[in-house]
Amino acid sequence: MASPDKELFPFSDLTLARRLERTEAQSNARFVEARARLFPNSSAQWIEVAGAYAMFDTPSSPLTQTFGLGVFEKVTSAEMERIEKFFQEREAPVFHEVSPLADPSLPVLLNERGYQPFEFTSVMYRPIHKALSLAISHNEKIRVRLVREDEQGLCAKISAEGWSEHSELIDFLLEIGQISAQSAGALSFFAKLNGQPIATGALCLGEGVALLGGACTIPAARKQGAQLALLESRLRYGADHGCNLAMMCAQPGSASQRNAERHGFRIAYTRIKWQLAQRADLARRLG
Repeated sequence: MASPDKELFPFSDLTLARRLERTEAQSNARFVEARARLFPNSSAQWIEVAGAYAMFDTPSSPLTQTFGLGVFEKVTSAEMERIEKFFQEREAPVFHEVSPLADPSLPVLLNERGYQPFEFTSVMYRPIHKALSLAISHNEKIRVRLVREDEQGLCAKISAEGWSEHSELIDFLLEIGQISAQSAGALSFFAKLNGQPIATGALCLGEGVALLGGACTIPAARKQGAQLALLESRLRYGADHGCNLAMMCAQPGSASQRNAERHGFRIAYTRIKWQLAQRADLARRLG
C-alpha cells in the first residue's frame, strides 16, 4: 500500500508547473520590490508579460531573468521584443529559465531569436501536512525558531559565515540579507545549538506552496543535524500556514538534490536556462 505522502503527490503537469513557477516568481518579485525601496537608484523593477514575470535586480543577480515564460500563455515575437528591451535598456543580459511544460512553440521561438541553452535546474516538490515528521534522528540540543526583526543583521552574518568558503560572495550575501529582511513575506529561521545560532534557512509562502531556500551552516557546526532540523521546521511552518506543497530547486545530481530526495522530494521537472546571444555573436552565426 502506498504511504499517505505518496498518495498526496499531485501529477507533474501544467497545473503543478503554474503553481510552482508563480510561487517562485512572486517571491523574487517581492525581493526586487524591496531592493527598489532600499536602493531607489538601483533601477530594480519587474514587469509581467504573457503571464511571465521579467525582473531586473542587478545586472549580475540570479534574479535578473524571467520566471514562468510560456507556462501561462503562448509567447509571441512582439512580447519577446518587449521582454528583451526591458533587460537591454538596463544593460543586463537576457535570461529565461524555462519549464519543459511551457508551450511547445517557445523553444522554437527562442532558437529563432538567437538564444542558447546553458544551464539546468531540478525543480523539486513534496506534499506537506501539519503532522509531518521526517524520518531522522534529531539532535536534541538543536532548536529552530523564526528570526526576529532585530536579529536580521545577525542572520545575514551567520549566512555569510556559512558560505565563507566562497569569500567573493560575502559582501553580496550581506546585502542579500539586508534586502530579504525587508522583502514582504520572506521568513528566516535560526537553528541554534546550545542557544547559539549556527545555521539559517529561508522560507516564502504563496499559491499554497512553501518555497525553501538559502540554507547554510557555519563551518564549525556542520554535520550536527542543523539543516535537517531547519528543513523539518520550515515544512511544518508551511503546513501550519495553509500550504500543502513544498518546493525547492537544486542543480541536477547535486548533494542538495540527493538530500531532498532522501526526505520525500521528487523532481517535478528540469528547467533549462536560455541566454540571448550578444548581437555581434548573433550576427556572425546568422551571417
